[in-house]
Amino acid sequence: MKAVILLDGVINILKPPGMTSHDVVSFLRRQFKIKRIGHAGTLDPQAAGVLPLCLGQATRLVEFLTEHDKEYLCEMTLGITTTTQDAWGEVVERKNCRQITLEMIQQVLPQFSGEITQIVPAYSAVKVQGVPLYKRARLGMKIEPISRQVLIYKLEIIKFESPKLTFLVHCSKGTYVRTICHDLGKALGVGGHLSFLLRTRVGKFALADSLTLEEIAFLQEKSLLPLEHCVQGLAQIVLSDYELIKIKQGQKITITESTESIYPGADLAVLNGQGKLQAIATVLLVDQKRQLKPQKVFNRE
Repeated sequence: MKAVILLDGVINILKPPGMTSHDVVSFLRRQFKIKRIGHAGTLDPQAAGVLPLCLGQATRLVEFLTEHDKEYLCEMTLGITTTTQDAWGEVVERKNCRQITLEMIQQVLPQFSGEITQIVPAYSAVKVQGVPLYKRARLGMKIEPISRQVLIYKLEIIKFESPKLTFLVHCSKGTYVRTICHDLGKALGVGGHLSFLLRTRVGKFALADSLTLEEIAFLQEKSLLPLEHCVQGLAQIVLSDYELIKIKQGQKITITESTESIYPGADLAVLNGQGKLQAIATVLLVDQKRQLKPQKVFNRE
């Protein structure tokens, strides 16, 4: 009798341009004959790069991956403004940008570093009253501007050969790189749009370690990384076998560790003595004692 292989883990995928994130999910479902697959943030169809996908029990950890910071290699084209803020929308304005110099770009670039406010693009998946903005835009429905605060940790120019500007972006979740291009072009007075995007990192998932779809088809289950990779951003605690039994039964336990990471309200990755993830628990403060309350429990040998 053939042994049943439990497919629980995360795959660091190198998404090719021309495929939607859903296309990649469909590919994995066919490869692994499994329905439980979730992604930690989509990539636009024309974009390429790191796309972590969670399989099996790892789908319950997607929320922790979506919190991660991200890095992108971006190419911007000056002088052309489009409806979608990228190269795949309709051109709405063209301006001469020959007068723009590297020095002029460097002067306005600080406006786009640190905490900044972005207006969510009209052509985006953000929903208003259950309807994605891009559907509202295509139907000609009125769209009220939605602003959000994001963090730009680093914005570094790689090359400028007019009208093309190539730069690196290290940003928080929820950042629209195409909006950076649009707003930067606007600040320079000539407009601009995103013409190429490569996501080089999501949290600790790096481009250098990503796998192509062809490699995944060859490696099969060997392409899976264990659940622990999904919670690298969380503080961790190792419990005894007795404590783990109580946690897995849904019981709270009192903890005595006094580290900075164990504070009321924090989520902790609960590991066994072998370093395998067993649960996600929240720290509570009860009668001046810290307790762990299990939130997600995993069935792992």
